[in-house]
Amino acid sequence: MKWLERWRIRRTLRHHTIAWTLWSSLMHSAAVFQGLSAAERAHLRVLTSLFLHRKTLSGMQGLNISPEMAVVIGAQACLLILKLGLDYYDGWSTVLVYPSAFRVTRDISDDMGVVRRQEQMLSGESWSRGPVILSWDDIEAELSSCHAGYNVVVHEFAHKLDMLNGRANGMPPLHEGMLREQWTTVFSQAFERLQKELEHHRPGIKAYGATAPAEFFAVASEYFFTDGQTLCNHYPAVYGQLVSFYRQDTAANHRGQIPS
Repeated sequence: MKWLERWRIRRTLRHHTIAWTLWSSLMHSAAVFQGLSAAERAHLRVLTSLFLHRKTLSGMQGLNISPEMAVVIGAQACLLILKLGLDYYDGWSTVLVYPSAFRVTRDISDDMGVVRRQEQMLSGESWSRGPVILSWDDIEAELSSCHAGYNVVVHEFAHKLDMLNGRANGMPPLHEGMLREQWTTVFSQAFERLQKELEHHRPGIKAYGATAPAEFFAVASEYFFTDGQTLCNHYPAVYGQLVSFYRQDTAANHRGQIPS
């Protein structure tokens, strides 16, 4: 039934392709996209158009999601799957967007096994088979002033890819030819190294990556798409594994530099 799927895609794109003026403005104003070639930007536009047609973006606490906001979120989400395909985001349907950081309450167990109820303020969260939850203030701030290693959309959608194996543990489904043992060794050693670097207050990437293997993968993905060269310099083996997984080479593309 591949012909039917192709027909549906063509039909969707005829009626729902993102307006060129809106797309062009985003591609030239946001640093995270500026290392893409013209062909990659065109393909990203197709993916983002299909993503926004298939997913529901809902504003919370009275936030109205404008077409511009939807494209900003969708384009960054689809950047991760530019060379993978939209099927990687199957199995869930909703993105919830809060105006700013949102409060969650959950039970936390300490080292002694004592469970306490704790409130946290979050800028993003991903649920297995459920929604992605984002803070618009954080998205907007990161888009207008790109900071290396900070991108809440990339972070939460990296968790979505990680969860394709059942739970977020820093091990997304690897492609044919990628070795599970090599991935595990590279990421485990880098995770332990970051923890040791924190003890000496000299982390190579932001400290949040040291909290859990799943967070290390998500943080490494943030660096991969916002400042691939820094990740390559500090953790070259991790960078190499992400090149194989995402099928992109962001450091080679000099992403973040404005093209002529």
